[in-house]
Amino acid sequence: MSEYEATRRLEALPELVFNEASDLRTMHRWLPSEVRVEPQEPPAANVTVRHDGEEVRERALAEARKGQLRLEWGTRDEDRYAGWLQVAGIGSGASEVTVHLSFFDPDAEPPRPQVEAALERSLARLAEQVRLRTQTPL
Repeated sequence: MSEYEATRRLEALPELVFNEASDLRTMHRWLPSEVRVEPQEPPAANVTVRHDGEEVRERALAEARKGQLRLEWGTRDEDRYAGWLQVAGIGSGASEVTVHLSFFDPDAEPPRPQVEAALERSLARLAEQVRLRTQTPL
């Protein structure tokens, strides 16, 4: 099993960050471009992952725990991977977001540098989405 984790500070209230991160309909705005989520009846979703030019479509579960500001997900039919995203308030209206991935199947795991880069890009994209959402028009 391999595990990955990345954290980023965002200048926004934790509830706002969580609402942006946990909306299955708009996750494509911050997830890696290789991952597409198709919301189904909660807590189900279909996830399509593009890896090495090949697309793999899998059934997944996603659960948003709003009271805990936590999002959890994982594959449904095979125990290939799982992950979570946690938002925490750190005072002065700022938040810290941590995203964690666990791969249980070595054949389903992309190379470590690719996963680490995707986590960092995803958090940067989430930060941009939150920034856009908190901007007030002039």
